[in-house]
Amino acid sequence: MHELDVVVSGLVFQDLVLGLPTAPRPGTEVWATESHESPGGIANFAVALARLGLRTGMAAAFGADADGDRVWTDLTAEGIDLSLSRRLAGWQTPLTVALAYDNDRALVTRGTPPLLSADELITTPPAARAVAAHIGSWPNEWLAKAKAAGSVVFADVGWDPTEQWDPAVLDQLQHCDVFLPNADEAMYYTRTDSPEQAMRQLAEQVPLVVVSNGAAGATALDASTGEQIAVPAYAVPAADTTGAGDVFAAGFIAATLWELPLAQRVRFAALTAALSVTRLGGADAAPRWADLVAWQAAHPEDHHLQALISAHSGR
Repeated sequence: MHELDVVVSGLVFQDLVLGLPTAPRPGTEVWATESHESPGGIANFAVALARLGLRTGMAAAFGADADGDRVWTDLTAEGIDLSLSRRLAGWQTPLTVALAYDNDRALVTRGTPPLLSADELITTPPAARAVAAHIGSWPNEWLAKAKAAGSVVFADVGWDPTEQWDPAVLDQLQHCDVFLPNADEAMYYTRTDSPEQAMRQLAEQVPLVVVSNGAAGATALDASTGEQIAVPAYAVPAADTTGAGDVFAAGFIAATLWELPLAQRVRFAALTAALSVTRLGGADAAPRWADLVAWQAAHPEDHHLQALISAHSGR
């Protein structure tokens, strides 16, 4: 593998998103108004990063099946390095059906834990400026190796299907530089009553915490300097929020590697996430530079992001 900007690791899914006029109820039938298939899970991270011009690698398990082949082909077409990924015979690629309605979504997933862990896929630290992972109940010892090798370590966390929100998961933050949960995840894992309380508690475990909160915007706290940022969400028509948190994190990672001030990093992340929710799908809805430039042309009043997009749109 050649040196990369970012290596990401986590579960990869094949997503089927159904746009619904209303929530389904037992004993009734709802016709979807539209649908879209797309790679999902950690692939949201990888595709969003690649579309922002970062050389991106991914370590993940793929089933040696039709869904796995489709996702592998799609990610390769995005220019993502899959040298650290493996196709596994006898294991199904997880499938998620996202039901999008009322400006939100509900997820149903079919799948089992992969036969190889991230630590088995990444036996030596990847040659990358940064690494990013979904942390959870599984081990992620490779993060400590990556940090020791000089990579900046970003972590996200997903929904806990057991709804136990084991605080032990946060022990993995000792190997991380930046933690990027959404507000619900942050509050559930910390047993707090507000995103700000959760952020402050998490800042005791990791140097930089960034909490995304949908239409309420995002906040960030740099524990080393005490700098705190609050950024409102961008008002857009939301078609599907699947993967928006991952796209937000990818935008923040890119802006971090561009060495932007904290406020600009959060604003850019918020914009990339906002553009992603205007279309169905997770990875496929991640914005390209053409989308960002089009937004720039339509919103000349946002001078900070005007300059940022102009400076980096050639990547």
